[in-house]
Amino acid sequence: MTSDPSSRSVAGVLPVEQYVAGLPRKRMAAGVLFRDGADRVLLVQPSYKPNFEIPGGAVEADESPWATAQREVREEIGCDYPLGRLLVVDYVRPQDSRPEGVVFVFDGGQLTEDDVAAMVFAESEIVSADFHTMAEARGKVKPLLADRLESALDAIRLGTTVICEQGRRIA
Repeated sequence: MTSDPSSRSVAGVLPVEQYVAGLPRKRMAAGVLFRDGADRVLLVQPSYKPNFEIPGGAVEADESPWATAQREVREEIGCDYPLGRLLVVDYVRPQDSRPEGVVFVFDGGQLTEDDVAAMVFAESEIVSADFHTMAEARGKVKPLLADRLESALDAIRLGTTVICEQGRRIA
């Protein structure tokens, strides 16, 4: 009898190694929602695409979503703010040649105009950052992100984490 765990079968069907190799792969991303005292949201303007975003990005191999969020905030706006609680877990269907994925949004807390003025943007990646009302944000971000931001603001008001599909709250 072999002691190699990869040669063992899962429920008598496949060796573990084959089973694991056949599992679906999902992309993951993480972002941070910063806001001001009036609940306006901080949006960054990337240089490489027309729509605005919140600080964040793709989770890299062997990186947790919360580590991604902290890394992206440091890289994009030059700040090392403590990461708050998880606000949103959003399942996103495949779109625009991207596979399905899961997006996490963490609470970055409240910032001031002085905090924004002190930000150091990632060279050639971020052009600007500023606070926007949700009505303004809807005109600057993709609809999916706008829905996710509304859900994140709901999570803050409710003191909970919300579960979303395509940015819309389901729980």
